[in-house]
Amino acid sequence: MHDRVVTAEMASVIKLARSKNIPYSWITGYFPGLNFGRIADVVQGKRFSEVLPAEQLPPDFPAP
Repeated sequence: MHDRVVTAEMASVIKLARSKNIPYSWITGYFPGLNFGRIADVVQGKRFSEVLPAEQLPPDFPAP
């Protein structure tokens, strides 16, 4: 099984979600096939360090 490839758009949503303390499990629920390691890579700046957080979460994103 292959991990889902993270895009810049996904990274911006991930950054905003984590800044709101939304759990990794909710993020992977929204992006099926994405694993916790890819989320951590984005949050730690190992991937997409140049991408800013999204201005708002997508309307269908799980709300805390």
